[in-house]
Amino acid sequence: MTPLERANQYQNEHRIGKEEKPVFHVTPPVGWMNDPNGFSVYRGKIHLFYQYHPYSEVWGPMHWGHCVSDDFIDWKELPAVLAPDQEYDAAGCFSGSAVETADGHALVYTGVKDTKREDGTKETLQQQCLAIGDGLCYNKVKENPVISGKQLPDGFSRGDFRDPKIWKEGERYYLVAGSRNEQGNGQVVLFTSENLTDWRYVSVLADNQGRYGTMWECPDFFRMGDKHILLVSPMDMQADGKEFHNGNQSIAVIGTYDRKNFRLEYEQVVPLDYGTDFYATQTLQTEEGRRIMIAWMQSWDMLIKPAGQKWNGMMTVPRELELRDGVLYQNPVRELEKYRTAPVLCGNREISGTCVIPGVEGRVLDLTLEILGGDFERFSIQFAKDETHFTQVCYQRSSGKIEYDRTYCGMTRDVVCRRDMLIKKPEKTLKLRLILDVFSAELFINDGAQAFSSIYFTPPSAKDIIFTCDGTALVNIEKYGIALN
Repeated sequence: MTPLERANQYQNEHRIGKEEKPVFHVTPPVGWMNDPNGFSVYRGKIHLFYQYHPYSEVWGPMHWGHCVSDDFIDWKELPAVLAPDQEYDAAGCFSGSAVETADGHALVYTGVKDTKREDGTKETLQQQCLAIGDGLCYNKVKENPVISGKQLPDGFSRGDFRDPKIWKEGERYYLVAGSRNEQGNGQVVLFTSENLTDWRYVSVLADNQGRYGTMWECPDFFRMGDKHILLVSPMDMQADGKEFHNGNQSIAVIGTYDRKNFRLEYEQVVPLDYGTDFYATQTLQTEEGRRIMIAWMQSWDMLIKPAGQKWNGMMTVPRELELRDGVLYQNPVRELEKYRTAPVLCGNREISGTCVIPGVEGRVLDLTLEILGGDFERFSIQFAKDETHFTQVCYQRSSGKIEYDRTYCGMTRDVVCRRDMLIKKPEKTLKLRLILDVFSAELFINDGAQAFSSIYFTPPSAKDIIFTCDGTALVNIEKYGIALN
């Protein structure tokens, strides 16, 4: 039995029931999940692969798990497609991407191998590899690795060279990957090829400017309107006010692409998500031209789950990106709306003190609250609430600040529970859209001008939602349940 066959046998024999997991967020069949991989459209189907270790709920030798959807919301689990079984990827099949080609669905991934130096110490090498398949089964090509560290300029790291993102322009393929330079600073390198197996180094597309973290992971590069955007996940960021927090996070570099020198000219650098759990973004472009982003809803420094839970890790809801007036908006894909149930609509409702609205409750829902005005300073929403648990979003009016607090969600680990953010694009009204799915909350502010993602593992029986205002607020409330067919 091959390592891949063994992984799929284990997956089939130990698959976790749907009743123990979120309803519409992607989770692993069993075991561990991290970065989204190979997010792409192939033969009209939406494919999502991911970093996967089926045998335990912690990170281990990386495989590629696989699921497919027609609409970004209702996902079907499929067999894993890659396992570490070759000399060039014996230590893991790390993150990568996919593209539809005339020869099939091409997966480009990082193969990791451990070697020994002359002095006997271990050296880890990362190199880019290729597998081609039919949407279900994939075969690694004989030319692997198709890009080795030897093709990088002198001084660039061979041990931190990973996460290729591939796309096609005209008759040529291009690929960006995360790397470190000889000073140890994060950067994104660009390669090109005509045939997927013979690649040529082109340039350093972008670097951390000595400011944005260290190693850069999971790059993604694409055009939106007259601008180009680089998404990347820096490690070891230093906090900068309320814009960037300490640790690992995902950012967007927005600017102009210098095609002569193959260099991105920076115009602004912004966080993609202000929450506690968001990393390793990847996008695809739909046939009608929408740019859809998904991310791992977790953080390397805050790996939390209840004792005894046999799965670990989930993805965000896929989000549609738009660049308008220099602001990168993100909102849940519109396809989510067709799964809405049990609407509760309240217009021009006055809220003062503590308020419960009939029908506004639950752990799987789409809730939009628009604060139209009023005389108050502090307005909050408590959800996933019972007698002992709750998670809270609070609006501080005078400071223009949104606070998130999961202190009482049921966790007993020393992790970040509170984080706040300043509203960057104030409007006449404040609109908060809250997407809940059993163990997660995703908040979209003012039609997606900012986003905040977090996980929690409150007992599913905690379903109350309470609104609190220290004065009087006039609000519109729109609530829907979410149910798959």
